[in-house]
Amino acid sequence: MQSWYDGLVKPKLTPPKGLFWPVWSILYLLIAIALIIYFRTPVKPFFSVALPLLAVHFAAGFSWTSIFFGKKKILAALIDLLFMDVTLVIIIGLFFLTSPLAAALLIPYCCWCLLATYLNWSIWRLNP
Repeated sequence: MQSWYDGLVKPKLTPPKGLFWPVWSILYLLIAIALIIYFRTPVKPFFSVALPLLAVHFAAGFSWTSIFFGKKKILAALIDLLFMDVTLVIIIGLFFLTSPLAAALLIPYCCWCLLATYLNWSIWRLNP
């Protein structure tokens, strides 16, 4: 798996490998705090939409690794990320209706997802 990825042509904006662990640690902390704030807020408009959307968003997120690294399906992984981007923007909007702070805490995660989408797209284009 690692040698396959190392052999791919990657865009210039690809972060160094050592950056992923610290960034994800911070993102998971911010996501957890956002979820706690959201779920502890008594009034949650559109909760019946937000809850399943969160579930499918995180399922798509966890499946990306196996699609990209395990199955080596770069285009399928890109489609997965695009789905994640769309659902995350909707989630941020729904969180904002409940707690602007919870929504704001998801912005760094959204930026990272958009970077991941750019990287995945670039890798797909650079490795026909």
